[in-house]
Amino acid sequence: MDVLEVAARAAASGPVCDACLGRLVADRSFGLSNAERGKALRVAGAVARDDDYDPVDVADCWVCEGHCADFEEWADRAAAAVEGIEFATYNVGTRPPPLIEENEALLREEAGLDADAGEPFKSEFNREVGKRFGRLTGAEVSFDRPDVQFTIDLAEDDLDAKVNSTFVYGRYRKLERDIPQTEWPCRECKGSGRQGAEPCDHCGGSGYLYDDSVEEYTAPIVEDVMDGTEATFHGAGREDVDALMVGTGRPFVIEVEEPRRRRVDVERLEADINAFAAGAIEVEGLRLATYDMVARVKEHDASKRYRAEVAFDDDVTADALADAVDELAGATIEQYTPNRVDHRRANLTRERDVYDMTGEHVDDRHAVVEVHGAGGLYIKELISGDEGRTEPSLAGLLGVGATVSALDVLAVEGEAEPFEHEEFFRD
Repeated sequence: MDVLEVAARAAASGPVCDACLGRLVADRSFGLSNAERGKALRVAGAVARDDDYDPVDVADCWVCEGHCADFEEWADRAAAAVEGIEFATYNVGTRPPPLIEENEALLREEAGLDADAGEPFKSEFNREVGKRFGRLTGAEVSFDRPDVQFTIDLAEDDLDAKVNSTFVYGRYRKLERDIPQTEWPCRECKGSGRQGAEPCDHCGGSGYLYDDSVEEYTAPIVEDVMDGTEATFHGAGREDVDALMVGTGRPFVIEVEEPRRRRVDVERLEADINAFAAGAIEVEGLRLATYDMVARVKEHDASKRYRAEVAFDDDVTADALADAVDELAGATIEQYTPNRVDHRRANLTRERDVYDMTGEHVDDRHAVVEVHGAGGLYIKELISGDEGRTEPSLAGLLGVGATVSALDVLAVEGEAEPFEHEEFFRD
């Protein structure tokens, strides 16, 4: 159908503003706003009829009920809602009143158009408010998790402004033993610090089994610097509480909710964390990251390198140690859920590969072994056998009891590609 005929039919339905008129044929031309497109149609129709141009006041429009005059007002309200908050990207969404959506359907029917012709009212509202907000703030529109996100509810005359989380990536080294990665609430008092009216005997009333954690050394500082409301620590796996994390360190991401600051000096932040931790942990390589980095860290199937100091219950010769280590290098290990974690892990048998293993015979009762193993390989059980739950094991091959007296994680590695892909970082 000719666009002038569409416009004439629409105009005959009652007072229709330029924006609502132009929206009917938004898919037939480019480079104009709907209001400009509607005005052009109205002028062209007047010329064709040799009639006077007769504009319609937006306030009188029976379709949008005057809302197409409110783009500037909503953009101003959005800008005011995020005043004092740093952001570079935004998005706008709109909930139109049901009556406007019904009016739109009726207008298309009156104009002789299909129900999906042109552009929906809410799409125009999103775009026009968004353009004005962008000009006010200098931010850029984004449809992929923007820094700030607005939802306009026209029926309720309400604007909801959501400040999305920001993320900081890095690697940490844990240089002291008996520090968990995250807060460890006491199981006896469930973190309350109390047992009835008395302090909890198990945790001494603190509510936690350990006074410090990697999370406590890092997340609060990042939250404070970015002026957020809460910070969550996400690690690429975790080492045992009594194990060191040395070498290249373990990847982590700290998620800061509702940050008021995003453009922070990560080198200074790194120095602040390391000064606060005072040698208990160290962080390095801090970078601003994207939302996708959280899943990357949590789901990354990383192999790991370990160094373990081993104590034997009976004498072991250097040759016997070498033979056992050689047999484990390259082996596939079957591990039933270890006794020490069966309270928090499903009971099942897992297969894990030992990629490489070397051993140093210190004396007949002590050795140092290094293991490069697949993610999820339990190293302490690889050494001890865990009462037969791990097969094969160093203790089983040697025929003597063996325990890990000290464990260090030397590296957390990616099996296929480098962990730090540029797509996961922000400038």
